[in-house]
Amino acid sequence: MSPRLTGDESALWQAAARVLDANWTGSATVPSPGLYPHQWSWDSAFVCMGLARHRWDRAERELLSLFRGQWSSGLLPHIVFSSSVARHAYFPGPELWRSSRAPQAPHDVDTSGLGQPPMHAMAALHLHRCADDLVRSRAFLARIYPMLVAQHRYLARARDLGGTGLVAICHPWESGQDNSPAWDRPLASLQLPPTAYAPRQTPHNLPTGADYDRYVWLVTTLRDAGYAEGHLRDVHPFAVEDPLVNATYLASTHALAELAVIVGADPVPHREAAQRIHEALIDRLWDPGACCFRAYDLRAERLIPVATSSGFGPLLDPELPAPLLRGMVDLLLSARFAGAAGYPVPSCDIQAAAFDRAAYWRGPTWININWLLWQGASAHGLPVIADLMYGSTMRLVRQSGFREFFDPFDGTGRGSHDFSWSAALVLDLLAARRAPQAA
Repeated sequence: MSPRLTGDESALWQAAARVLDANWTGSATVPSPGLYPHQWSWDSAFVCMGLARHRWDRAERELLSLFRGQWSSGLLPHIVFSSSVARHAYFPGPELWRSSRAPQAPHDVDTSGLGQPPMHAMAALHLHRCADDLVRSRAFLARIYPMLVAQHRYLARARDLGGTGLVAICHPWESGQDNSPAWDRPLASLQLPPTAYAPRQTPHNLPTGADYDRYVWLVTTLRDAGYAEGHLRDVHPFAVEDPLVNATYLASTHALAELAVIVGADPVPHREAAQRIHEALIDRLWDPGACCFRAYDLRAERLIPVATSSGFGPLLDPELPAPLLRGMVDLLLSARFAGAAGYPVPSCDIQAAAFDRAAYWRGPTWININWLLWQGASAHGLPVIADLMYGSTMRLVRQSGFREFFDPFDGTGRGSHDFSWSAALVLDLLAARRAPQAA
C-alpha cells in the first residue's frame, strides 16, 4: 500500500511532481512504471493539464510526441509505441496492430489503430492559458492547430456513423473506460469464431477470458479490413455513441474555436460543429425518463440501460439546459453514486447488478473522472459539486497515494502505483485553487 501523503499542500505538490518526473522518458510520460510502458493518448492529454503547471516545456513536448503518431487520415492513435521497449513486453503491442502495413499510418513509429476521447484541443488551450511566454505559446499553437483540426475532421468524417454529429467508438478501448458495464450488451452480441484471440495471461484487474477475446477479435477484424473507414461504417459490429467521449469531443471543439482565434484562423466552422454536437448529445443520449445520459448502441439501435460515470461527462457542455443539469446533479448526489460512496465518484451505479467496487471501470473511483466533473461543475457555477470533487480527490491521494483507481467506499488504492494522470491532475487542482483565474 502507498504511504499516506501527510503535510501541507506544498508537500502534496512536490510528491505529485516527483511522480511526473520519474515517469518522464525524455519525450513523453508513461502512465506508470512497468505496467504501461508506452505513450497513451488520453493519458497524455491529462498529463498535459498538470505539466502546464509544473513544466510547460515538457507539456509541449508531450503533445508533439503524441502527434508524431497521427495518421494521414487524421486519426490520433490511442497508443504510440516506444522503440526502446521490447516488442513483446506489452500486450496488445505492435504485433497485434501491424500499423506499418496500413498506408495511412506513419512508418517511422508503431501505433495502435484506435483512438481515445479527443481531449487534445482542450489540453492545448489549457497550455496557452498557463503559459508565461505568450510568444512561444502562440508559436506552439500555430504548429499544433492543423494537427488538431485534422483529428477533428477525421472524427466528423469517419466516426459520425449515425450521421447526427456525434462520434461512435468502435471498441471499448476507445472510450478510455475499457471494462465499463456499458459495453456488456454490445460485446455479448458479438459472434466470435471458435478460437482464442487473447493471451491467457493478462494484467491483474483487466478483462480476461471471453471478454478479452472479444476485445482482441474486434482489433483483428478492423486490422484485417485495413482500418478502412467504409468497414467502420458498414460492417464493424461494435459501434456505440458514448456520452463522455462526445462531451470531450464537444469541449475540444469549443477549444478549437478559441485556438482558431489565437492563431488567426476562422473559428466559425468549429462553432457550428459544436452546436451540432450539443444538439445531438441531448437528442440522442439523454434519457428523460431516467434523467441521465446513456450510451447508444448504434447496431442494436437502443440506449444502453446501465448508468455509469460516463453519463456525467456532459457537464462539460457549457450550454446544457438547466433541467438536464438539475437531473444530472440529483443523480450524482443520490445513493446510486456519490451519496453512498465515501470517496466518490464511483464509475458505475452502485445499485446496478454490474457494480463491482474492485473491478476495472465497474465501480472504482478514478481521479480523471473527478477532475472532468470538477471542470464541468466549476464552469456551471456548481460549487457544491466542484468542492466535492476537489475534496474527494485530495482525500484519496493523501490516504492511498497516486494510484490508478480507488475503492469508492474506503479509498483503498488499486491498480498501478505512481500513476501519471493522478499526479498531474492533482497539480492542476492545487494550482487552480491557488490562482482561480488560471483555471
